[in-house]
Amino acid sequence: MLVDNIRFTARPNSTQRIIAVAIVFACLYVASSVVMTLLLAILAAYFLDPLVGALERIRIPRVIGSLLVLLAAIALLAWLGYLVAERASAFAEDWPRYSQVLRRSTAALDNNLAAVERQVGAAGPGTDANRPTVRGEEMELLREIFLTGIGSVYSILLLVTFLPFLIFFMLAAKQRLWRATLHLFPEESQPTVRDTLGQVSAMLRGYVVGNALVGLILMFASGLFFWMMHLDYPFLGGVVSGALNLVPYLGVVLAWIPPFLIGMAQWQSVGPFFGIAGGLLIFHIVALNLLVPAMVGRRVQLNALAVTVALLFWGWLWGAIGLILAIPITATIKVICDHVEDWQPIGRWLGG
Repeated sequence: MLVDNIRFTARPNSTQRIIAVAIVFACLYVASSVVMTLLLAILAAYFLDPLVGALERIRIPRVIGSLLVLLAAIALLAWLGYLVAERASAFAEDWPRYSQVLRRSTAALDNNLAAVERQVGAAGPGTDANRPTVRGEEMELLREIFLTGIGSVYSILLLVTFLPFLIFFMLAAKQRLWRATLHLFPEESQPTVRDTLGQVSAMLRGYVVGNALVGLILMFASGLFFWMMHLDYPFLGGVVSGALNLVPYLGVVLAWIPPFLIGMAQWQSVGPFFGIAGGLLIFHIVALNLLVPAMVGRRVQLNALAVTVALLFWGWLWGAIGLILAIPITATIKVICDHVEDWQPIGRWLGG
């Protein structure tokens, strides 16, 4: 019979793998708010776990230690947020002065583009005399696009509401979660799973702690540099610029935006702008070649191409949060691939 000739196989073919991957990424996109909240909670838990472990070593119960560390972290973030918000409020009150400079710069750029367009149009047909200029509505559209990259109001509320509870439960129940995760796998696979989880834990902790220290150093150095340059709002500019400087590859350019924006209403010559660009470029080179290798080490073993593709993909999928999570996610995938025989070629490609 025809039924007897049908053979079933447990190994999926290439088409099935592609469909499965597509379904996974579709779920990640649809449930982005939930997944991003969970991943940020995992990173924060790895960051705070050494403090909880230190309290546990002095005989403070892990539940109480987790609560104390979490409350201290929230208080620290609230204090830093208050300082930034206070400077941001002062900057917002002074915004009309900066917006006037931006409007003049936009008008000058628009006039220059119009002149170039007229010269090009004189040499050929199709001159558009009614070319639109940059208006307030278009600037509002750009602002909406930027806010879309950050996330919706629902995503922010979900993050703020659930993140502290997730972090607390992950810290307090760390040992139980570890054992429960091991028991999800067959007994013969548990040593490999234990080794994989250990490497993932060490990588994530080293990445988060190291980048936090590098970020603080860059913020302090940038703020001090702006203060020495007599730039207005040096603290606010240092915090934003130092944080942007952590973005791989694009950070050195993104870090120029805050001081350039503030300096446009303060300086009339291009000399200070070149000075700021050079100083921030030096900070970026020092951080990339000295601070990051020393503080993050070789725990994130990804090649430059893998990092670039990860930033492009996860930034496209999740916006600004995706840029933050891109490298930890990709590095975790590499560690898992290194411990699964069939996936080891992928791990070698990511690290090669």
